[in-house]
Amino acid sequence: MTGNATILPPPTPENLAAFWPVGVSVVAPIAVVLAVLYLLGAVALWRRGRRWSVLRTISFLLGCGILFLTGSLGLNQYAEWLVGALVFQQITLMTVVPPLLIVGSPGRLILRATPHRGIGRVALRVAHGGLRSRVASAVLHPAVAIMVAAALYLGLYLTDLVSVAIALPAGHELLLMTFLVGGIVAAVPLWSSDPLPRAPSYAARLADVGIELQIHAIFGLVLLRTPSLLFSALSSPPPSWSVDPLFDQAVAGTLAWTYAELPLFVILIVTLARWGSRDAKLAARHQPRHEADLEEYNAYLASLEGRGSSSAGDEQGQRGG
Repeated sequence: MTGNATILPPPTPENLAAFWPVGVSVVAPIAVVLAVLYLLGAVALWRRGRRWSVLRTISFLLGCGILFLTGSLGLNQYAEWLVGALVFQQITLMTVVPPLLIVGSPGRLILRATPHRGIGRVALRVAHGGLRSRVASAVLHPAVAIMVAAALYLGLYLTDLVSVAIALPAGHELLLMTFLVGGIVAAVPLWSSDPLPRAPSYAARLADVGIELQIHAIFGLVLLRTPSLLFSALSSPPPSWSVDPLFDQAVAGTLAWTYAELPLFVILIVTLARWGSRDAKLAARHQPRHEADLEEYNAYLASLEGRGSSSAGDEQGQRGG
């Protein structure tokens, strides 16, 4: 561990939410850089008189703000000693921040704001090549999101690999970056409206969300129901903190049951709404054609009926003659 628990005060709500200028995580400056680059692109479009959604801009900046706070508040210091704080960071970086960033459509902003000459042209070619590559197509497969969630919730914790990782030099930073990148990879197929090399069906998205909900539920249940400590590196908080490690472990399980599930339920509702909206648009688009076909078919039946009546009249006329 890189932190020194002897100089940390007890983890009260005030200390967890306080800003700590010393020991800020690397994700905090990353958030600042992302926000500045996004604003530069958005302002460049607005200056040219081109439209760019204010709501998308707010969403991306909100994601950057939450990312900055996750790495700069006291929570980041205590996450090297308390599993509840670390799981809170993980959930935030994997299920809260990525959707906000992705809804901001940074990929589309890059394509619109980057100049199509000089180094900008080279950057666009690289971006297009990467987007169309087999690697991008494979990474954005819905099954990858499930594997990421299983590896970073079940595999990392239930094998106590989290203790090995956090004991390494800069191990906490490595974990945070892994959570963030894994969350973005898992969220892109579910949230992105940018052109992707692989567009998952709505059925695949629903299956993905359903399985991830179960992974969170299993993870939370294990932490809540296990009567012994699971994590060797996160089971010895300083006695002066008066923190029960088992209670801390139960807090982490409760977070997995509640905080981690809420964004997935939002995805579930949004996916169902988009699916219904798409089906309604397709039905409205094909309705005039169906009505034309029906009218043509009715006209055909009417012509057959007219021919039948005409033939019957001719036969009666011949018999009368």
